[in-house]
Amino acid sequence: MGIKNYAQSEQETASMSKTFIASVFSWMFAALAITSIVAYYFGHNMELLSLLVNMEGGGLTILGYVVMFAPIGFVLAMSLGFNKFSYPVILFLFLLYSAVMGASLSFIFLVYTSGSIFGTFAAAAAMFGLMSVVGYTTETDLTKFGSIMMMGLIGIIVASVINWFLQSDSMSYIISFIGVLVFTGLTAYDVQKLKRIGAGVEFGLESTSKLVILGALNLYLDFINLFLFLLRLFGNRK
Repeated sequence: MGIKNYAQSEQETASMSKTFIASVFSWMFAALAITSIVAYYFGHNMELLSLLVNMEGGGLTILGYVVMFAPIGFVLAMSLGFNKFSYPVILFLFLLYSAVMGASLSFIFLVYTSGSIFGTFAAAAAMFGLMSVVGYTTETDLTKFGSIMMMGLIGIIVASVINWFLQSDSMSYIISFIGVLVFTGLTAYDVQKLKRIGAGVEFGLESTSKLVILGALNLYLDFINLFLFLLRLFGNRK
């Protein structure tokens, strides 16, 4: 009986984890769809782009700067307000964030050809999918690996701030290369982490629903950053 009960418990845990991960990916894909549609619409509508970019001077408008930096505020609000905000509020912020991010990413259509953008998106999707499978199926504990990737992420942020002033093409290339490696690794780590979280949650609780959205946010950020770093490395500029 003990062995039978243990086997049932293992099956239930695996089922809960699978359900949780499926929900996370569903919301992540929904957010990516919103971002892609908004980015494409803004990127191919000069009237909308003119609200964000000064077509004569070439710089950003006030609204352009707001759109550029607003995603940071959304991420902080969702992360810091996890316990304070209700599930509908967290979900609304996540979907609104994905739309604002789409407007922010519309700038890439001014810099890169549409063909290279779509090609890079497909490559990022393939890499993301592969590493997601690795993270979900591997029996190796990726905790230490994830810590190394987080240190690499901090290094990228610091180096990017420094290069903001230096404007070095060589340094930008190195940062982009390391960025691809870091977010490829973080994808596998985050999927494994979410798999373990899903195995211990109780469905039907608001906190579990909010965890799904934050998990989707994590994977969304992994994908977007992987895509952008790949685009900087291999995108064909206009």
